[in-house]
Amino acid sequence: MIDAFVFDFDGLIVDTEWCEYISISEQFDRYGHSYAVEHFQQFVGTAWPTGWTDELSIAVGEPLDAALLHVQRRLRRDELLHAMGILPGVVELLDLAHEHGMALAVASSSTRDWVEGHLDRLGLRDRFAAVLTREDVERAKPAPDLFAAAARALDVTAGKTIVFEDSFNGCTAAKAAGMVCVVAPNRITAIQDFAHADLVVPTLAQLELETLRRLMSGEQRPERPPAEPGSTARAAPPERGVSMSS
Repeated sequence: MIDAFVFDFDGLIVDTEWCEYISISEQFDRYGHSYAVEHFQQFVGTAWPTGWTDELSIAVGEPLDAALLHVQRRLRRDELLHAMGILPGVVELLDLAHEHGMALAVASSSTRDWVEGHLDRLGLRDRFAAVLTREDVERAKPAPDLFAAAARALDVTAGKTIVFEDSFNGCTAAKAAGMVCVVAPNRITAIQDFAHADLVVPTLAQLELETLRRLMSGEQRPERPPAEPGSTARAAPPERGVSMSS
């Protein structure tokens, strides 16, 4: 029996992390330089790389107005975000949970205004009985605090809860909280190591209720899809709860 679904937000419900990367890389493009996605990937799940403005100044060879760069970057990021919809499979899982009486929550290391603002924009806020953010706990992911708080808010058993994540740290937190974890990596987190996940899928759209029930029952977890040729899986650095809204 499955009591609840708990969703991460950034990179799982909306591909915010890709918007972050594009908005930074375009600032480098303006000055005739590049910002490799491989460089950006190492910062996901840790303190947000405010140092990108220093890196750009060094590349250009002269001081730049960091405040102005941040404003320009955020405006572009928000433009990209508002043109972006919900990632595949999310709505179908919400419908599935509603149909079978499962509770729903979001557990994110970003700030409340960031998460709830986008959930409202997407028409999803009312689908969740609880939204837990870094402001609700002492420790962000990979600590289990956010998922434990979600279980308390929903009044469900951790061992009967399935978490949907996209990052190494999120999966680590879910498993530490005693929950089943399904990972759907995005374009930024795809290089991370998900050996500790109960299931890794290309997108949430691939999931069926019977698969989730088998995971919850403790049956042997399905084979993980093979890594893309040339990819390198690795763990993410410890997360410090810095919001995507930076």
